[in-house]
Amino acid sequence: MDIAGFLRRYPPFDELSDDRLATVAGSVEIEHAAAGATILQQRGEPATVLYLIRKGAVELLDEARLLDLLGEGELFGQFSLLAHEGPTVTVRAHEDTLLYVIPEAVADEVLGTPEGRHYMFGSMRRRVLAASERAAPVAPDAGLTTVGSLVGRPPVIAEASATVAEAAATMAAERVSSLLIPIPNGLGILTDRDLRTRVVAVRGAFDTPVADVATFPARCLPADTLAGDALLAMFAEGVHHFPVVGPSGDLVGVVTDTDLMGLGRHTPFALKSAIERAATPEAVSTAGRGLPAVVVAMVEAHADPVDVGRVAALVVDAMTERLLQLGIATLGDPPAAWAWLALGSAARHEQALRTDQDHAIAYDVTPEDVDAIDPYFAELAGIVTDGLEAAGIPRCNGDAMAVHRAMRAPIARWVERFEEWMNDATGTSIVLSSIGYDFRRVAGPLGAEPPLDEAMRKAAGNTGFVRSMSRRALDLHPPTGFLRDLVVERSGEHAGRLDVKHGGITIVTNLARVYAVQAGVAAKPTIARLRAATAGGVVDPHVADELAEAFRFLWGVRLRHQADQVAAGVAPDDFVDPGALGPLARSGLKEAFRAIARAQRQLASEQGVEAR
Repeated sequence: MDIAGFLRRYPPFDELSDDRLATVAGSVEIEHAAAGATILQQRGEPATVLYLIRKGAVELLDEARLLDLLGEGELFGQFSLLAHEGPTVTVRAHEDTLLYVIPEAVADEVLGTPEGRHYMFGSMRRRVLAASERAAPVAPDAGLTTVGSLVGRPPVIAEASATVAEAAATMAAERVSSLLIPIPNGLGILTDRDLRTRVVAVRGAFDTPVADVATFPARCLPADTLAGDALLAMFAEGVHHFPVVGPSGDLVGVVTDTDLMGLGRHTPFALKSAIERAATPEAVSTAGRGLPAVVVAMVEAHADPVDVGRVAALVVDAMTERLLQLGIATLGDPPAAWAWLALGSAARHEQALRTDQDHAIAYDVTPEDVDAIDPYFAELAGIVTDGLEAAGIPRCNGDAMAVHRAMRAPIARWVERFEEWMNDATGTSIVLSSIGYDFRRVAGPLGAEPPLDEAMRKAAGNTGFVRSMSRRALDLHPPTGFLRDLVVERSGEHAGRLDVKHGGITIVTNLARVYAVQAGVAAKPTIARLRAATAGGVVDPHVADELAEAFRFLWGVRLRHQADQVAAGVAPDDFVDPGALGPLARSGLKEAFRAIARAQRQLASEQGVEAR
């Protein structure tokens, strides 16, 4: 295979035009490195060329510790080359290795493209993860078991024409909690919960066909899905069964939450089950104090950091719902249709071990009836807020909680507020909208989200409001200096550390919110907003990809830092000591902050605004 053909197989070269690829291929020189030879020395002279492994493998070493092993088609030297800094790791030939060497000028041009930057940051995040896994060898993790190995019996099948009475009899005879129903191009699933909620609870007829009450289509998992990943998916989607299929699409069986509960006591399901069984608000709080242990266990299992944030938010949702149920049991039925709204990071499903409460109540009454019904909801809000605080989730310093009168209002008034914020666009209104625009209904019969989503979509046509939100997204700055080094706190209790939340995560969140407003989309999670804005043509796909990578990387650093603090008995915070991180993680921080700064500059240029 010629050089150009080889390059075409691997990123970032795979996205180059034929002419550009030919130019790069023409610049390549070939080098050999004998096994054991040092190619780049940690903290030595900066790399002057970019290396691509043609054949063989190289080791990445921090002092004498192996961090990662790179093979055919992988690059190294790029971070040292672009930053003109000494390599953060030593690169040594693991075996006799053939290298393609690309000159600095050509490498700068390739890696300076959006595709090149996206490749660089993605490769950095993967290398940091690989290094962390090597650095902390543990006993075999039950979460690494595949779901195929947990299936204990063949699936039980029912025809779509079978009645629910026949299905229930089959489930009882076979002692299973679900039946699979073949349909064209897929499967449906009928569970014992479906029978209880869709037949028994509504006094349905027992001769109803199962096709009328089953779920179609059922989401199937490949048999090689890790049990830990299946547990997170099951928890996040609120289901209790997944059909399992083999490599050729053949049906293997069904994995259940009961199967996955065996992964350990520090699982989201175990915690949620304890919360749902709690008989008093005090018991809910006691169970909820197990959340840090669950988060730490997920971090130790190298779960996707964004998934960890989502699970933490779902556990808080479970506490909120149970506290609401217990509150209503004490206070009596609510006097009006209502909705409990999560705000901010809770609404985005992005909660870490250091988080506070942000919530509101919307109810469906006319203004003249508010005084009569609001005291009930004030009491209900007090029960929830006190219960969450007792579980270790502190109150919001900015009073964005339903216990405050301003955070309880008729749904029509909430819609008016959204419109007022858009038309005012002062600093105060922008701060309020940055909280209020991140909302999600957690509980209650009132469908509050559709009218609020519609009000939010109107902001896309308000150029003044979009510009004001853009300025807000430029208020914070990544902690990088003129020499591309990390800027840490100079004094105070956090001296020598950097704020990974406000220096990075919050900025990405603010950028994604602006993009979502511009695109007129109602998505709430940050990465979902980036994807939706990309699909809507508001943001360049490469910028969105870089921000998503930076967001995920910084979340990983934040959660690792907080998990270590919890394990040490220290209250978690967002201030990370760069010196305590490995060399790859420090380089990853710099790349994340640079990607964020680039996106801020692009937004400022597009909107014609400047950072404060």
